[in-house]
Amino acid sequence: MTAPVPTHGTDPGRPFLVLEASTGFGSVALVVAGQCLATRPVAMGVGRDDQLFPAVISMLAELGVEVGGLAGIVCGSGPGSFTSLRIAASIAKGFAHGGGIPLFAVSSLVLAAADAVGTVPSGPYLVHSDALRGERYAQPVWIGDDALVREVGALQRLTVAQLDGFAEAGSLLAVGTLPAHDRAVRTVHPAAALLVRVAAVCWDTPVALDGWEPAYGRLAEAQVKWEAAHGTTLSTAGSA
Repeated sequence: MTAPVPTHGTDPGRPFLVLEASTGFGSVALVVAGQCLATRPVAMGVGRDDQLFPAVISMLAELGVEVGGLAGIVCGSGPGSFTSLRIAASIAKGFAHGGGIPLFAVSSLVLAAADAVGTVPSGPYLVHSDALRGERYAQPVWIGDDALVREVGALQRLTVAQLDGFAEAGSLLAVGTLPAHDRAVRTVHPAAALLVRVAAVCWDTPVALDGWEPAYGRLAEAQVKWEAAHGTTLSTAGSA
């Protein structure tokens, strides 16, 4: 495997802290030079106490790594769970700001596609996840002969029926289950440690701390219900 090498000038010998929380199964990891030094699974979801921050603190302490000694923070950018993504992004921004280190974003669907590396042939795939309301988020990717994943198209929202053409070609990678769909698909899961299988071009450009937000994909369900009940958008509520 060719290790991803960032091109922004960070010290290749310093580790990156990676956070991924787009699904109910979050994780944190410490990676350096294309290798994962440590990783921790974290249960995410509405009603759960935040375990992502404690997992980061315990992992760094166990390995004796100071925040200022990191090359940077890499955060899974979604799409996925609105609340969990917000938690991960807030932690990532806080560490980046406090440590004076760069923040990077990587597609959570690309991380999920990396779960299939080594078990499927190289070539084009469509990795997709639940977008609610009968739709799926879909990201075209390419799994290369170098055992790295690359984005090869824009994020889309498709109906389950629209996935059939990809399923016939045997190129679907599904995050979680795909209800009422009878075609064979491979199930994959995003994880922080899988950054080592993602080409650097997908994540090695720093984002602005004061402007970056995860790619939620669509409004939170709570906001949609509120706007429907009140007949206005939340951004304009209370305005004259």
